[in-house]
Amino acid sequence: MRTHPRSRAVRVPGGLSLRLDPRALTVVVLLLLAALAAGVALIGTGDARIPVADVVRTLAGNGNAYQHFIVHELRLPRVLVGLLVGASLGLGGALFQSVSRNPLGSPDVLGLSQGATAGALVVIVLMSGSAAEVTLGALIGGLVTGLAIYLLAWKQGVHGYRLVLVGIGVSAVVTAVNGYLLTKADLVDAARAVVWMTGSLDGRDWDQVWPLLGLCAVLLPLVLTYGRGLRMLEMGDDTAGALGVPVQRVRLILMVSAVLLTAAATAAAGPVSFVALTAPQLARRLTRSPGPNLVASLCMGAALLVTADWASQRVFGAGRLPVGVVTGVLGGGYLLWLLVTERRAGRI
Repeated sequence: MRTHPRSRAVRVPGGLSLRLDPRALTVVVLLLLAALAAGVALIGTGDARIPVADVVRTLAGNGNAYQHFIVHELRLPRVLVGLLVGASLGLGGALFQSVSRNPLGSPDVLGLSQGATAGALVVIVLMSGSAAEVTLGALIGGLVTGLAIYLLAWKQGVHGYRLVLVGIGVSAVVTAVNGYLLTKADLVDAARAVVWMTGSLDGRDWDQVWPLLGLCAVLLPLVLTYGRGLRMLEMGDDTAGALGVPVQRVRLILMVSAVLLTAAATAAAGPVSFVALTAPQLARRLTRSPGPNLVASLCMGAALLVTADWASQRVFGAGRLPVGVVTGVLGGGYLLWLLVTERRAGRI
């Protein structure tokens, strides 16, 4: 496999070696700082505004009782959920786009977000379930949809364009099911479902933080462990197999990880659209590095979502929009640009 000319080999204890791209590393650090800065600014934003210096002082444990309550109990959980949801969607999108070798291979296009929405709607409309049950329903819906796409796309293995085409078909079917469920809901449940389907961080607390943090802590090391195999898969199944990569096993593990990340993010904040589609592409354009750019995509997703949530509160004033509306508008424009670019390049 050809090594990127800017990458450098770094040896670590135990005889292992890593290849680092200075530009990619710089981009990751800057994106991480941008995500944290946007998070601090978001904590200070709201009806009771708190200066950034006071936010930092309160996070360090030196604020007064009023600031401590606002920051630690009300706003910090929301920001952490935003960072984790954005990171999960960015990483999940990078995995799907790399496995499918297609920039359109994101959870939004493949129908996973719609599947998680269907699971949540079943709980809301048919069971009038609690918030915890809605979260569980969304997680189950995403997993079932991911399994269905994988099985339908299987034909002596799962290949990129077949996966995307099957995902688009499943997405259309599940979207129709979601519309049917809304027509069968009473007014109260329908209003509740529509609010959830918009995608929002409002009202998020520590109950959403810990499960998502635990899942990310487990899946991130697993995904990075298979990063080398994923990069080889981008060269084609035959080439990867010839280099000793167990193609179908690596693909299955990474797809399951991506489905879990997407479903958990959707369960925590609703179907926040287009972050999984745009974050990996923007990260790749910034790093100018080949391969899946997993860590850069993760940081880009976190920065995008928290910045969009900050913009939804500051730009629109009293008419604050849910973060899903902001990402939908920006992501929709990006999707149109991407389609035009791919068409001009003759890839679609």
